[in-house]
Amino acid sequence: MTAPAPAGAVSTSGAGAATVLTVGDIGFEAPAALLARHGLVLAPVAAGAPIPGSYWGECEAGLVGSTVFARPDTPVHSLLHEACHLIVMPPERRAAVHTDATDSVPEEDAACYLQILLADALPGVGRDRLMADMDAWGYSFRLGSARAWFEHDAEDARAFLAARALLPNTSLPNALLPNALLPNALLPNAPL
Repeated sequence: MTAPAPAGAVSTSGAGAATVLTVGDIGFEAPAALLARHGLVLAPVAAGAPIPGSYWGECEAGLVGSTVFARPDTPVHSLLHEACHLIVMPPERRAAVHTDATDSVPEEDAACYLQILLADALPGVGRDRLMADMDAWGYSFRLGSARAWFEHDAEDARAFLAARALLPNTSLPNALLPNALLPNALLPNAPL
């Protein structure tokens, strides 16, 4: 994850650690429910304890198999990003994942895009806050910000997700609402 990717996040510095939303700010319940809808488990880690499977260390989320590990001080963007790596990868690869989930630039970009979409499913988060937190933390995008990339340069990420039926059907009303809030007749192709 240190090599520059053409569009998605290529580095995190943690420079904005004091300003980003953490799992402790929103609680574990909503993220755990969101991850469960994608066949993932959120495993809380005690404050100050090492996070299993954390690529970046310190407070960053970790991955082992289909489990995402996070502490109360784990940034929400980190939890979503690591979860999205698991969501976008082929299911047969999930079981073998430990710490490093990135297989390709297209998967990295898709994880970045999907984490922004999934932020709308978490009360008190939303895409605007998540993109601001990504920028504050030090994610690096070709167009200079998460929002500019998401709105103007993420066609490849959208295509990657669409090809795998991981994008909500935006032709339906309220397609980006959490599925729990949608009537069954309006459920998108894939759950948020």
